[in-house]
Amino acid sequence: MIASGRRRHRRPPYRGRWEAALLSPVILTVLIAGLAFSTPREIAFSRLLPAAPALAAAMWPVLPTILLGMFCLLVMIGLSFVYTDLGTPYTAAAIVAVTLAAAYASHVRLQREEMLFHVRLVADTAQKVLLRPLPRSIADIEIESLYLAAQEQARIGGDFYEAVDTPYGIRLLIGDVRGKGLSAVGAAAAVLSSFREAAYDEPHLRGIVHRLESSISRHSAAFPAQDLPERFATALVAEIPHGSGHVRILNCGHPPPLLAHRGEIRVLEPTTPSPPLNLATLIGDQYCVDTVNFVPGDQLLFYTDGVTETRDRAREFFPLPDWMRRQGPTPPRELLDRLHRDLLQYSGGRLNDDIAAIAVRCPSIQAQEYAT
Repeated sequence: MIASGRRRHRRPPYRGRWEAALLSPVILTVLIAGLAFSTPREIAFSRLLPAAPALAAAMWPVLPTILLGMFCLLVMIGLSFVYTDLGTPYTAAAIVAVTLAAAYASHVRLQREEMLFHVRLVADTAQKVLLRPLPRSIADIEIESLYLAAQEQARIGGDFYEAVDTPYGIRLLIGDVRGKGLSAVGAAAAVLSSFREAAYDEPHLRGIVHRLESSISRHSAAFPAQDLPERFATALVAEIPHGSGHVRILNCGHPPPLLAHRGEIRVLEPTTPSPPLNLATLIGDQYCVDTVNFVPGDQLLFYTDGVTETRDRAREFFPLPDWMRRQGPTPPRELLDRLHRDLLQYSGGRLNDDIAAIAVRCPSIQAQEYAT
């Protein structure tokens, strides 16, 4: 997610190694051929030549695999002129048989890769519908987003966010559905769809949360999760009335946001805890709305628990408040870029959970005057 808010997938950390591995069949062929020509006939390294096209089938197209097999066959024929009684017919037959099998295996692999490519295109399209790009600014409020998938090949997860401009002000949502897979994605989609309607209709945050509660309850009843006894989601709904100088927050069991104000970092714990979505019938539906000052120069960071539960090799959690204190007055995009980089460094490039974050900044008066 791009100019108006970025969804980020980690670049595979072993991409360079994979590119080097593409040459491994050639390296193996040269190594075996060199050993076969330079060692006594009794050792018979030439019998390992069929391994080269077999290895090529795992990463090469069909034609290069066949060409490598033909090259191995020529190497074997050349060896027969240097060493007699080498069992050339048997090894040559093995090279031909393995090459044909490798070519077929390469063909099947390419078909599956093409199918997987189309599946990923569908997943990317679904992701863009689920987490559509956020506007970079709404009514002078700067907004940026970040999404990191726990798995390198993942496209969709249970974390979600949204920001809309309504008659009541800017309204934001961030949340995390318990669990993973398609059932979590479906629940996230149900909550997002409900929020996109309720944010314009409901005058109060409690009304929005009631709508979200009803939506996820209906979804859970219609599509019960097989892996979890109860499907629920943590969520945080925020409202920044136009020109008000404050923000209203209703936190339904979600990690508390951080407020940066004049170099100080404040953890905005809810005054009274509110139940996560789809658990109101079990622990009550009393929702508490907190009001916090949000003046020019202030910045809010909303995030899912994947951020604070990121661990290093010593199994220590990522110290988000301390990290935030070291950033200083940083623009939202740069702040999230740093968070992206530091989370990957802290975890050694391996995340255990999806991560979503939204950075919201009220520009300083000087910046507003410069913009005008």
